[in-house]
Amino acid sequence: MAKYVFFAGLIIASTGFLSPPVALAAGLLFGFTCEHPYPTRAKKFARVLLQLSVIGLGFGMNLQQVLRVGRSGVMYTAVGITFAMVLGWGLGKLLVVKGRISFLISAGTAICGGSAIAAIAPVASATEEEIAVSLGTVFALNSVALLTFPAIGTALHMTQTQFGLWCALAIHDTSSVVGASAKYGAVALAVGTTVKLARALWIVPMSLGTSLVRKSKASIQWPSFILFFCLASVANTYLGILQPEYSVLRHLGILGLTVTLFLIGTGISKATLREVGVRPLAQGIALWIVVAAGSLELIRTGWIHL
Repeated sequence: MAKYVFFAGLIIASTGFLSPPVALAAGLLFGFTCEHPYPTRAKKFARVLLQLSVIGLGFGMNLQQVLRVGRSGVMYTAVGITFAMVLGWGLGKLLVVKGRISFLISAGTAICGGSAIAAIAPVASATEEEIAVSLGTVFALNSVALLTFPAIGTALHMTQTQFGLWCALAIHDTSSVVGASAKYGAVALAVGTTVKLARALWIVPMSLGTSLVRKSKASIQWPSFILFFCLASVANTYLGILQPEYSVLRHLGILGLTVTLFLIGTGISKATLREVGVRPLAQGIALWIVVAAGSLELIRTGWIHL
C-alpha cells in the first residue's frame, strides 16, 4: 500500500499541481505515517534531481544580476561561515556532541546543508552513522524553515531582496532556499539562489582545509552543478534567440525542485528523528536559531544588504 501512495505523491508533485512547500509537507506526512518502500534509491534520486533542477533554474537567471549579487554577498558569506563554524564548535563542546558529528552539523549549517556534509564527510573520515545523524538534523530543520520562513517574511513586511538574502544566509540546503524564496517572489528567488550557490562554492576550500588538517587522502567532491548553473545563466543572458526553450527548461527546473522536496520529506520519519538523538539535534537547533535570528536582525537594520 505504501508503495502506491508513494508513487501517487510522486506523480502529483511532478505535474506542478503542488507548490514546493506543499510538496514537502506531503512528503513529511508520508514519511511519518508510512514505511518508505525505496529509502536509499529515493535519496540518491533526490540528490541528482536537485542538481539538475538548480541547473534548470539557471535558465531563468540573468548573468549580470548573478555576478552583482554574488560579489555583494562574498563578505557576508565569509563572515557568516566563520561565525557559524566557531559557534557550532562551541555548542558541540557545551552539549558534549561527538567531534565529527558536531563538525558536520556546523559545516552543513554554515555552507549548504546536505551537500556540504556529503562533500566533507569523506575527508573527515566520518562513519555512516555520523553522516546519517548530521543529515537527519539538517533535513529536519530544513523542513521547518521551508514551511515557516515565507510566513515570517510576510509578517515582517520584508522586501523580496531582503527575504532572498535571509533565505540564502539562514536556510541550510539549496533546495529549501529555492523553495522558500520562490514562494515569496521572482526577485527573492533570484537573490536567494545566487547568494546560496555562491555560498556553496565554499565547499571546496572547506574540504581542502579539512583534508589538510586530517591528512586525508579521500577525494574531494567538487560541486560541478554550480558551473552548469552559471553556464545556463550565460546562455539565458547572451543567447536570447532560444528564449522559448529556456522558459521550458526553467519550468522543468521548478517541477524538478517540487519533486525533490517531496522526496526529501518522505525520507524524514520518526525513526530518523530517533536516530538523530537529543544532543546533536539540540546543537543543530541552537546554532540554526542564532544564525537565522542574527542574520534576520542584521538584514532588517541594514547592516547586511545588497
